[in-house]
Formats: sequence, C-alpha cells, structure tokens
Amino acid sequence: MEIRTATPSDWPRIIEIYNHAVGDGHSTADTEPVSVEGRKEWLNQHTSHRYPIRLAEEEGTVVGWCSLSPYRPGRKALSAVAEISYYIARESRGKGCGDKLIKDAISFAENHEFRHLIAILLDINVASLCLLQKFGFQQWGKLPNIVAFEDKTCGQFIYGKSLFSTAGHPSHLAAIL
Repeated sequence: MEIRTATPSDWPRIIEIYNHAVGDGHSTADTEPVSVEGRKEWLNQHTSHRYPIRLAEEEGTVVGWCSLSPYRPGRKALSAVAEISYYIARESRGKGCGDKLIKDAISFAENHEFRHLIAILLDINVASLCLLQKFGFQQWGKLPNIVAFEDKTCGQFIYGKSLFSTAGHPSHLAAIL
C-alpha cells in the first residue's frame, strides 16, 4: 500500500469513498450523497501543502483517504491545530488502511509544526473510536444528542491528540529527551 497526496484527478474517487460512509449511516452526519461539484470549495482548500488529502493506494486503486483541515479558520491562535478526517472504501476496511493513513497524518502534522490534531466524529462510530484510541487520541469533549437522523439520534465526540509536549518538543522526541 502506497500513500500519496491527492490531486484534482482523484476527487471523484475521494467523493465516492466518502459516499460509502454516507450510505452506512454511522460515519458522517451527511444523510445524502455528495458530489465533487458540491464539495469543490472543500476540495480546493486541500490542494495546499499545509492541508493535504493523503491517499492510500493499492495496485493503482485509491482505497482510502485522510485529510488535514484548518480548525476554526481565520483564528490565528488556532493555526497549529488541524482537524483530521479519514474514510476507507468498504472493500478495504479492516485491512490496515486506516492505520497507515493515521500514521502518515500524524507524521505529516509533526513535520509541519502542528501542535494538536482533533477529530470530530459520531459517538456511534465504534470502529473510528477504536482507531483513534489506538493512536493515542483521547476524548476531549462530547456534544450529546445533537445529530438527528430519521431513525436515530446520537452525539458527537471531539477526540484530540497533542503532538508536542509542554516543553514544545514533538511527542516522539519528548520521550527521548
């Protein structure tokens, strides 16, 4: 499995994989499939070097993606915080794709001087909760019962991971010092 940065030619596959999550009904608060055109502004925000969409690719097929997005854009004091999102194609789940994408995102974030990563997810998304916890993310907040689907209500968790110790060193370096 190779990891690479997305280009605009990858956008249809990125949206296709995202729509798998929409159809599953427990991985996103979107309830209707989205289109490249409808997400064009978001996709364009992720063509910069600082906020990429990273792809997992097997045998020339994109099987998952992970994005780093600005958290509360325009607020300079939060510029070292990125929101992490990831989606895996149905046929590739449970095969280590999520692990590779999260590892890549953490490494990218550390190398680009982000101090914290946050994930905002549905509290019923058990697979994602377990994946985040595996990589040291912790629950930093909960918004109870704010997501209203036709057949169920759920909350959102805010999970976070600090990448730097209080001394300002990347977390993987702090253990060495």
